[in-house]
Amino acid sequence: MDDLAAVRRHTRHHAAGLDEDRARDLITAVTELATNILVHGGGPGTLRTWHEPGPLICEVSGPGHITGPLAVRHPPSASPHGGHGLRLVSQLCDLTQQRTSPAGTTTRVHMRIS
Repeated sequence: MDDLAAVRRHTRHHAAGLDEDRARDLITAVTELATNILVHGGGPGTLRTWHEPGPLICEVSGPGHITGPLAVRHPPSASPHGGHGLRLVSQLCDLTQQRTSPAGTTTRVHMRIS
């Protein structure tokens, strides 16, 4: 995963069961996660998408490490150089889960399909 246009196309394809606003939110969130991997994590990464009963799940994984266990919940930093993306992802999606290991970071976002 090193082509953001391809990330958006992939996510839009899998978001077909969501209404237009929720699909747009999911595409924004997944693109933000992919951008973080490419810019801050030393990318490229991987994107997986699947449906479970109830939610659509997108998982973005790549190199790089998140230092705070609740980084997706922290208010954005005052830095003009970023720090807002993880909070935005958390606000756009129904559930955000993040795990960091020595291999890198994996973030899953869930969107309920009504």
